[in-house]
Amino acid sequence: MPSDRSLNRQILQLAVPAFFALVAEPLFLLVDSAIVGHLGTPQLAGLGIAGSVLATAAGVFVFLAYGTTASVARALGAGAHDKVVASGVDGTVLAIVLGVLAAVAVGFGAEWMCAGLGATGEVLHQAVIYLRVSAIGVPAMLTMMAVTGALRGVQDTRTPLTVSLIGFTLNAVLNVALVYGLGWGIAGSAWGTVTTQYAMAFALVWVWLVRVRRSGSRLRLHPAGALAAAVIGVPLIVRTLALRAVLLLTTWVAAGLGEVPLAANQVAFTIWTLLAFALDALAIAGQALTGKGLGAEDVAGVREATRVMVRWGVVGGAVMGLLVAVSGPLVAPLFSSDPAVRAAVVAALVVVGIGQPVAGYVFVLDGVLIGAGDGRWLAFGMTVVLIGYLPVVAALRVNADWLVAQGPVAATAALWIGFTAFMVIRGFMLWWRERGDAWLVTGLG
Repeated sequence: MPSDRSLNRQILQLAVPAFFALVAEPLFLLVDSAIVGHLGTPQLAGLGIAGSVLATAAGVFVFLAYGTTASVARALGAGAHDKVVASGVDGTVLAIVLGVLAAVAVGFGAEWMCAGLGATGEVLHQAVIYLRVSAIGVPAMLTMMAVTGALRGVQDTRTPLTVSLIGFTLNAVLNVALVYGLGWGIAGSAWGTVTTQYAMAFALVWVWLVRVRRSGSRLRLHPAGALAAAVIGVPLIVRTLALRAVLLLTTWVAAGLGEVPLAANQVAFTIWTLLAFALDALAIAGQALTGKGLGAEDVAGVREATRVMVRWGVVGGAVMGLLVAVSGPLVAPLFSSDPAVRAAVVAALVVVGIGQPVAGYVFVLDGVLIGAGDGRWLAFGMTVVLIGYLPVVAALRVNADWLVAQGPVAATAALWIGFTAFMVIRGFMLWWRERGDAWLVTGLG
């Protein structure tokens, strides 16, 4: 078992580059929100609806990143280098196929999906414009997931960082140029992001191909391996679907509270996502270290790494939560010129900040269990959490008229208090699983 100093060094080497790479991803949406928000409240609310649909379409397949990281890291720990290469290639091909299918579904079903979340009138119109263009980028998004997962599995978090930083800069430049320079409105924001996504996907694939060539391994597709990756990913899909259902239900409740709370929720949720990705850097380290440790049959090392990363997650969440809770008056004007939206954003960010220590705990343990290949239990656990969240959603929706009467600030704060309750329920379920030994399966699994 490594010493505390050695373990901390390993975690930092993985988590720090992963942190900057991960925060670059939600910064894409922050840039879109800041630019689109100044076009008007309907555009910002429409972006919130479309963003929820798009995040669901891509998030369902997050197993392409998480599953690939776990399988590649476990193979690396076991010394099975041919399986390392095969897992990365099979995951990438599977991502391209699934991406094309998802893009077609989202593109043709854009209006129905946005209307299903409660969007109407001008908000619906803006949401559909953004979503139909953004659907084109779904194959690139899934490809990035798979290749990034493979690179993390071989303990390389620096390459995704470099590509993400370049991509963030390109995205910001293209968004400003297309939205304001060419006057394309919300469609310009979508086209700028899609262009950036394909540039990043091509860069990451090229890096992986160079790694394969240098290893001396043959680059070939294993249909059985791709199929196995899809089958193994099913529990993680179920887990993600349950999670996305929670997020979609929250957006549905926000839509029922009116245009201002919906727009404020878009800003607050974007910032919450930024914080989630930041804390997820420890989850990425958890996936890589847990997979490698169990592959090498080092159970004690995995337990110790989990203990250290959980502590870091809670402390990191508390620090970031405090910063967010007090920064609302400075952040809100960046996203809207509407005083009502600004006030609602400030209220939401206070609640977001309070819930961050719980979020840090949740994200770390989630990453550890994914790294252990504990997909079946995660599917079960998240389903239970979803069921536990339904009464909260029902209470908010039933009392929507009363909350609206209290004003958008109170309504938005109540929405985020409800969402924080979801995180508490999720944290309890993960604690219950981690305290046992059933997830500590060693070897190649």
